Amino acid sequence: MDSPHGAAVTADDFGLKGPRGWAFRGVRLSAGAGSLVAIEGPSGSGRTCLLLALTGRMRPSEGCAEVGGLRLPRQMAAVRRISSLGPVPGVSELDPAFTVTEHLRERALLQRRFDGSLRALFRPRAERAAEARARIDAALDAAGLDLESLPKGGRTSVRDLERLEALRLSVALALISRPRLLAVDDTDLKLSDAGRAEVWELLRSVADAGTTVLAVCSQAPEGAVTVRTGAGAEDAAPADAAADAQDTAQTAAGTGAEPTETPDSPDTTETADAAEARTEEGTADAFAETGRA
Repeated sequence: MDSPHGAAVTADDFGLKGPRGWAFRGVRLSAGAGSLVAIEGPSGSGRTCLLLALTGRMRPSEGCAEVGGLRLPRQMAAVRRISSLGPVPGVSELDPAFTVTEHLRERALLQRRFDGSLRALFRPRAERAAEARARIDAALDAAGLDLESLPKGGRTSVRDLERLEALRLSVALALISRPRLLAVDDTDLKLSDAGRAEVWELLRSVADAGTTVLAVCSQAPEGAVTVRTGAGAEDAAPADAAADAQDTAQTAAGTGAEPTETPDSPDTTETADAAEARTEEGTADAFAETGRA
């Protein structure tokens, strides 16, 4: 059952086939709103494709799923509006040349421009800036990222962040839009046991606050709703299918073109919108809008 915030997720015989074979097939899932859902499996087993399909970024080939009462694949666009991507390689990566503050301000600008109401665009500038700062502060708090603890504070470049700090920043960026569903790829990649424990504690706290969390991992934590990929897949060449999907995402992001909703084409609206916003107004204008040091 849905809560006012989180989104319940169900799937029945859910599958996705690309030009080179099945990425995943026969997936069954039932998770209530505010659940922590672990998509577990070895690398190349279709985990990322399943994550993107359940967030409306890839069109499934068979079966059905429902996210927050919205049916997939029929209501993919609506599912995209209530979900947000954390780190997903090739789709929603951080820009290493940007600072932490620049990333946060840009995302707040995009949130107001593309997801806010028309009336909100005509509110006083100071009021808009105050709301942006409030969203950023709430997202940073939820992600457990303290800017003062970074080497150069908010002016620290992404390339200088530790893996865990970069993941927290990606989660904070995703939470600025206050999604009902948060998706995180490669949750436990290149982390020590202590680092993995910290990440799962973070994601569990997000889920406990009401937001449903989908997290790709190699080993699911205790207490998570677990769905596994790669076991007994038919005709599968999942690594190739995932590579096709990532290539399509990178091409769409690089050209600003709208991706075609085919089984192997993830939606990259956020990435294309970010490029458009940078071109139209520039980062300097985003700074003036939000005014956070």
